[in-house]
Amino acid sequence: MSKPLTELIALRADLDAQIAKAQREERANAIAQVTNLMSQYGLTMADVQAPKGKAKASGGVASKVAVKYRDQATGDTWTGRGLQPKWLRAAVAAGKNPTDFLV
Repeated sequence: MSKPLTELIALRADLDAQIAKAQREERANAIAQVTNLMSQYGLTMADVQAPKGKAKASGGVASKVAVKYRDQATGDTWTGRGLQPKWLRAAVAAGKNPTDFLV
């Protein structure tokens, strides 16, 4: 037969407390290790923090792509990468040449 609900809840509370204690201890140990390594190698927080918004999933650095096409009338732009934008498709359908929009 299974344990009564009150006993299970008490066991869960005890486990939650043990988990929280273990997490605090492991975090404190990790901080001590990082602090030791930073001191050993003369590192600062600036050395170990990655620039925000620059890292890509592949580990490279994201870069802006230069604009290749611009609609002088509206100011809309396109880099030439990805799907052709609606404004350029409409212009080509109207008989214009995409090279007319090159920057």
